[in-house]
Amino acid sequence: MLRVNCFLLAGVSLVLFACNQEQPKKNFSETKPAAPAVMAPFRYHKMVEVSPGQDFDVMSWGRGSGNQSSLLILHSDTAAKTYTTTTGDLEGAITDVFNSDMDIDGNPELLIEAKSKDTVDYTAIYAYEFKEGKANKLDFPKLTTNQKKGYRGNDNFYMKDGKLIRQFPVYDGNTSAAKPTGQKRVLQYNLRSNSLTVKDLSADTLKTTASKTDTVAKKPVEKKAEAKSAKTEKKSKKHKKETPKKKKKKRHHRSE
Repeated sequence: MLRVNCFLLAGVSLVLFACNQEQPKKNFSETKPAAPAVMAPFRYHKMVEVSPGQDFDVMSWGRGSGNQSSLLILHSDTAAKTYTTTTGDLEGAITDVFNSDMDIDGNPELLIEAKSKDTVDYTAIYAYEFKEGKANKLDFPKLTTNQKKGYRGNDNFYMKDGKLIRQFPVYDGNTSAAKPTGQKRVLQYNLRSNSLTVKDLSADTLKTTASKTDTVAKKPVEKKAEAKSAKTEKKSKKHKKETPKKKKKKRHHRSE
């Protein structure tokens, strides 16, 4: 009996010793949950909540590795229990979706940013305004001739003060050999009368900079031309001074 008690006491001691040992610390650092994977044939998905009960699911879908796909917008109005679908062609891969009301009329706009590539990395915007459950596609303004000067893509779009801002670096040409000038063109987009308008916020700045560059470049040429002109004039005067004047021969008249 004594031997059994000794064994029991030894077993309890071992259990207590094991419990008192320091347990390895668990890492409780916060980790961001991974974005849910989009199953094929879908390539992109983002849910935009405009207001409580007003949700838009923006998706792109298509099989294959091409640059072309299709756009799908699902509008859920849970209050009115209505659900509508908007589709369209899409070029490039969707990178972001902006929610706005630029004309402040209470009708939301979705601005879908899609990046693509041919000779340059460029970005396209697919714009829709939703009114009474219907989608109205808005034509996004193309760059004008002046705005395209030095354009090589690498656009950066963002919302500021309720307006869509577009910013991209300006190059010294439009070919692949062009180099960045360090300047940036900034365009501001707004919505008026169901049409998108654009304003070049950097036009004056770029124009002034270009004018200063031209002036600096022209100054040495002008000085050189002036020096050359002065040298020519001095040489001409010297030539005039050294040229001897011809003496007139006197005629002698014979007396009869």
